[in-house]
Amino acid sequence: MATVDHQCERHPTDGHAHSGVSTGGRVCPVHSPKAEESKRAHKGLGRHRDYIKISVPEGKTIRLPMEWWKTFLAFFYAAFNLVLTTVMITVVHERVPAKETSPPLPDKFFDYIDRVKWAFTVTEVNGMVLVGIWCTQMVFHRYRSIVGRRFFFLMGTLYMYRCVTMYITTLPVPGMHMTCAPKLYGDSQAKLQRVLQLISGAGLSITGSHMMCGDFLYSGHTVMLTLTYLFIKEYSPRSFWWYHLLCWLMAATGVVCILVAHEHYSVDVVVAYFITSRLFYWYHTMANVQAVKCSPSSYLTHTWWNPIFNFLERNVQNQVPCSFCWPVTWPPACLKNPCKNYSMVQSVREE
Repeated sequence: MATVDHQCERHPTDGHAHSGVSTGGRVCPVHSPKAEESKRAHKGLGRHRDYIKISVPEGKTIRLPMEWWKTFLAFFYAAFNLVLTTVMITVVHERVPAKETSPPLPDKFFDYIDRVKWAFTVTEVNGMVLVGIWCTQMVFHRYRSIVGRRFFFLMGTLYMYRCVTMYITTLPVPGMHMTCAPKLYGDSQAKLQRVLQLISGAGLSITGSHMMCGDFLYSGHTVMLTLTYLFIKEYSPRSFWWYHLLCWLMAATGVVCILVAHEHYSVDVVVAYFITSRLFYWYHTMANVQAVKCSPSSYLTHTWWNPIFNFLERNVQNQVPCSFCWPVTWPPACLKNPCKNYSMVQSVREE
């Protein structure tokens, strides 16, 4: 029996441990409480195959609080930076060199594509349409508060960056066709009037409110076209491919028309697209991937705005689903659809 016991100890992981371990023709019985419980469990499943008890750990409920007060703070942050941008445009306008003394810088796109006068109107019309589409989609989103504060924070940050870049480097006008408003040379009251005029006309050329120069690096029109498209795609059902394609065509056409109209240098558009898309992806990676969001060793948490991110997203413990409902309570219930995530989030979840 000593030999049998020794052989049983050498084979503790045999797949037939519940019935005994074969040792040269003999069977080593295993009298284990776990084995007996396993037998009873198998017998119970044989009698009740339609009922399987699944234990769900407590404390794993999805938390997506609205927290409207945070959304209002993000809105005021965006509004402040938009007003700051108009002030900075007025300041930079006084520093733009005259086009007679400082001609436009060489640009490869301008070398091959002649200017089209009406192209910039297409850009601004497409931009207004995309902003209208996104605002409508955001209003009908079930979690409009969370989505809204993300949009306001990113927009405010992008325009704050734009204030910095246009102030530290003032480029000459990109084309001899541009007509800049006369300089005021220290007239503070007239400068304030220009700021108010820019704000009232949303900074658009088609409204006649934007006649100043110097706000070239980087392109604010490209920021809005890119940002609205990215939010439209991220927070709409993945099955709406035609909707995404239509919005992408409008955004891409608007960006190309900026260059065709010779209203910005090519570098203005490229830098604007790069900063907007990177900031959008960084923020949503931190928001959607809990391992990144909660890990202090993640390099994405080293951004200067990480404390603001933690403040806005602290109580959002799950990815925001694409769920839509009426903004008031009396219409029918909400309709839910799966949302399309970008590749980085999907790859982490699949792993």
